[in-house]
Amino acid sequence: MTEAPPIVDQSTAAGSAARSGSQVADVAAVSELAKRVIANVEHAIVGKRKQLVLSLVAWLSGGHILLEDVPGVAKTMLARALAKSIGCQFKRVQCTPDLLPTDVTGTSIFNQKNAEFEFRAGPVFTQILLADEINRATPRTQASLLEAMAEGCVTVDGTTHRLEQPFLVIATQNPVDHEGTFPLPEAQLDRFLMRFSLGYPSLDEEMRMLELLQHTHPVDSLQAVSSAAELIAAQGEIRKVHVDPRVRQYFLQIIDQTRHNSDLALGGSPRATIALFRCGQAMAAIRGRSYVTPDDIKRVLDPVMNHRLILRPESRLRKVTTESVLQDIVSEIAVPTVQT
Repeated sequence: MTEAPPIVDQSTAAGSAARSGSQVADVAAVSELAKRVIANVEHAIVGKRKQLVLSLVAWLSGGHILLEDVPGVAKTMLARALAKSIGCQFKRVQCTPDLLPTDVTGTSIFNQKNAEFEFRAGPVFTQILLADEINRATPRTQASLLEAMAEGCVTVDGTTHRLEQPFLVIATQNPVDHEGTFPLPEAQLDRFLMRFSLGYPSLDEEMRMLELLQHTHPVDSLQAVSSAAELIAAQGEIRKVHVDPRVRQYFLQIIDQTRHNSDLALGGSPRATIALFRCGQAMAAIRGRSYVTPDDIKRVLDPVMNHRLILRPESRLRKVTTESVLQDIVSEIAVPTVQT
C-alpha cells in the first residue's frame, strides 16, 4: 500500500478560490444554525447528540432519513422536535397494509357545486413527513413517496404539484418485528440519504428523561429557533464548501472498493458517491470549516453506506456485517494528509 502524497493546505486553497472570484461558504452561519437547533432539540431528547448531528447533515444535504430501531426510543419525538425547532410544518402517516397511495399523495374529488374536480392534498404536502413503520405499507404505497423524495413534487391525475421546501421524509421501521411487513426494495433504500438508529439511553440519560416528562411532554414546549428560509439558505451554503481533489479521490476509492469486495453482492452506486460528497460538505460546515477533511467522510460513511450494500449469503452466515466490511475497506486505503 503506497502512501498518498500530502494535499495542499485547505485554508490556502480556500483563499485562492476567493481571489479567483469563486464563492466561499458562510460556514459560520451554518454552524451557528446547527448549534441553535441541536441545543433546542436537546431540551426534549436526551443523549442523542450524534444522531441529531446526522439528522441535520441529512436535512442540509437535501436528503431523507431512515430510522431503524425498536419502538419507544424517541424516533417520532426527533421528527417533531426538528420541525418545531425550524418552525416547519409537520405531518405523520401511520403506515398499514391497507394504506393506499392516494392516502399519502392526495386525490381529486368531484365538487358538485361547480361540477369540477378539485385536488385534495395528502399528508405528503408538508415540510417534514414522518412515515411511521414504512415497511408495513404495501410496495405500491411505499413507491408513492419516490417522486416526492427524489424530485420534490407529486404528480396526481397528470398534474404535477411542487412540495414546499425544505422537504424532509423521516421514515421509521422496526428491525425486530417482520410479521406482516414488506421490506423496502434496494432501489427505494438507495433513495434514503442516511440510515441510522437512536438506540437505548444510558441509565443517567433515562433518569433525566423521567425528570423532563414528569409534568408535561417536553416537545410541546419547544419554540422555533430558526426558520425554513434560514435552513434553505444554509442548504445553499454547504454546496460552496471546498472538497479537495485528494479528498474526492479518497472517498471514490472507498466506493470503488465496495464494488469489488468479495463479501458484497452489491456495492455503492453513483448516488452513494454523491451522498458522501454532500454529507461531507454538510458535516464540515456544521463543524465550522469551509473545507472537507477525510475525518468528515469517516463520520458519515456508515450511515450513508450501510443500507446501500448487500452482503453475499455466505458472508451473512459467517456473521459478517456491512459495518465490518466498511471498516476493513477504510483501514486499507491511505488517508490523504493536510499540510499546515
